Amino acid sequence: MVDLRALRSNYRALAKVVGRARVAGIVKADAYGLGIAQVVPALTAEGCDTFFVATADEGMATRRAAPDARIFVLNSLFSEDAAALFASQRLTPVLNGATDIALWERHCAKPGTDKSCAIQVDTGLNRLGLTVPQAIAYAADNALTRAIEPVLLMSHLACGDERDHPLNRKQLAAFNAVRAAFPGVAASLANSSGLLLGREFHLDLVRPGIAVYGGAPSSSVTMKTVVTAEARILQVRRAQAGDVVSYGATQVLERDSLIAIAAVGYADGLLRSSSGSGVPMRALRPGGFGAIRGQRVPILGRVTMDLTMFDVTDLGPDTVLPGNFIQLFGPDLPIDEAASAAGTIAYELLTGLSRRYTRFHVGIDEATGA
Repeated sequence: MVDLRALRSNYRALAKVVGRARVAGIVKADAYGLGIAQVVPALTAEGCDTFFVATADEGMATRRAAPDARIFVLNSLFSEDAAALFASQRLTPVLNGATDIALWERHCAKPGTDKSCAIQVDTGLNRLGLTVPQAIAYAADNALTRAIEPVLLMSHLACGDERDHPLNRKQLAAFNAVRAAFPGVAASLANSSGLLLGREFHLDLVRPGIAVYGGAPSSSVTMKTVVTAEARILQVRRAQAGDVVSYGATQVLERDSLIAIAAVGYADGLLRSSSGSGVPMRALRPGGFGAIRGQRVPILGRVTMDLTMFDVTDLGPDTVLPGNFIQLFGPDLPIDEAASAAGTIAYELLTGLSRRYTRFHVGIDEATGA
């Protein structure tokens, strides 16, 4: 279930934190797996008019949902045909290097072309973007600045979720040096956790992703639950102390047990690293859980492709039945805790939910105004 009312509430809460800065909608990976067609109208209803996607296909899907929005595409240009597609769909490219800039410059030489673009600067992540010296040099190139029209400078924090990490201030200083070379161009640096680092990180536009979708941007902030992932229980069986559970016989029962077998596995996005035993992650932290009627029940043995076993002994006999549902994350099991048990982050759990899940969106009338 996807609660669009909670999503809108999270967006509003973040907008209050950043004050005058605008809040973009990050809808790459099909809105973190929740559906561009549903999420974009919900954010638009809250006044969001700027979106970021990874690919042109995602950009076109977002354009259908938000005809008047500014849509930035993050993953570079690859050809002049791509530049023409961006123009036809009114998508704004994020230029990540000299090749991108050259392609866009050639495209913009055509009469009547919208020359708008964003320029990404790498300030310490060593991912995409111009180096700081490259960006400053481009700003000084009068011919180039006349050929294209940057409407946004952007960079990305490497350690925004670590409030006191020295790289945060180092990146901010480097980015501010680039901003000074591009007077009048809007700037964006902060993601979900970065916007909590202080007002100086907000600049003109913030780009919260996981926080809007219900993930905690820091341990001090709680967002409303947007996604509840559940699986149907197919069978409940009794097993005796000493019996083994799942592949590899790595889980040996220490007591007589009730085992619920749920129709979910790693093919659905329940990571094998969540297994109760038999995977390297168990040397580092406890195994994963589900939740039934608010009570947590541990995973037994290895998660398999389509099925996972849960220990429901403590719920008592005849209280868990085939056809009941078990919560994998949601109100009774926060997504960040479920991610931690798997040794990962909430981003991976959301974007990894397979198409085998049926996605129910609630609050959709409020989102669309229909």
